[in-house]
Amino acid sequence: MSDIHEVMWTEKYRPRTLGEIVNQRELVDRLGRFAKEKSMPNCLFAGPPGTGKTTAALCLAHDLFGPEYHKNYLELNASDERGIDVVRTTVKDFARTISMVEAPFKILVLDEADNMTSDAQQALRRTMEMYTNTCRFILACNYFSRIIEPIQSRCAFFRFAPLKPEDIKARLKHICSAEKVSLTPKGMEALIYVGGGDLRRAINTLQAASAVGEAVDEDVIFRISGKVSPKDLKEMLKKALGGDFNSAREEAVRLMVNYGLSGLDVVKQIHRELLGLELDEKLKLQLIDVVGEAEFRLLEGGSDEVQLNALLAKISLIGSGG
Repeated sequence: MSDIHEVMWTEKYRPRTLGEIVNQRELVDRLGRFAKEKSMPNCLFAGPPGTGKTTAALCLAHDLFGPEYHKNYLELNASDERGIDVVRTTVKDFARTISMVEAPFKILVLDEADNMTSDAQQALRRTMEMYTNTCRFILACNYFSRIIEPIQSRCAFFRFAPLKPEDIKARLKHICSAEKVSLTPKGMEALIYVGGGDLRRAINTLQAASAVGEAVDEDVIFRISGKVSPKDLKEMLKKALGGDFNSAREEAVRLMVNYGLSGLDVVKQIHRELLGLELDEKLKLQLIDVVGEAEFRLLEGGSDEVQLNALLAKISLIGSGG
């Protein structure tokens, strides 16, 4: 087993070319045409975390510019570099210089661009227009609606969907084989659950879990990730829906202690599990409503214990027809 401190597996096993990306095929094919034609528009990559937005940009740069791609490629995290001064200095300085290798333009990636201030986005729009001959911009974001319309209209849009379980499973199997990690079938299911379509999160959890013991099983995965086992959570919900408030409350306390979770963590997982339960639609709507209220109160600073108990009491009442 590799030393966990050697290198992050998310970087070690990151695809380097578009041909190595095994998912998001439609988007990859479109980007592949840009690389083949040595021409591309400004792009807006939108989708959940860990779905390959930054990786796709890096692979596109490699296929466009070759091994020396880093001379024509700059990546900034807009949530850190969100001010208007950064757009006026770092971004502009990079955008206005001519490409250093055989390519008509350079690529500037702004990750988490939806966290940029409105003023910074307006300044970026003007920079994009001014340096269109020397630079192409790729804006990566979780929520494209937070990007101002003038920038949206100047970019080709790419929607990155959450990765399918089979795609995540194939990648995790490859990493386990390369790193000689023994991952049980239940452990694989737990990793996919924890990842929730985010491959980066799944790989990071696998790397952390691999340092714990020889075989990585579901218990290790849930303990490392700070998530409750769906089986345990469903047992708690079953007791609450059956009107057994005291047993449900004791189970909630046990889960919070054993997994080291906050009340907010538990409430968010309750919401996820409720969506998958076979329940009457009207009942499910009532339950989701009270879960939403509990999350709001916790975010406003409410007591974890009080709010979780109140939520379980309401679920018990609803479940027993009260």
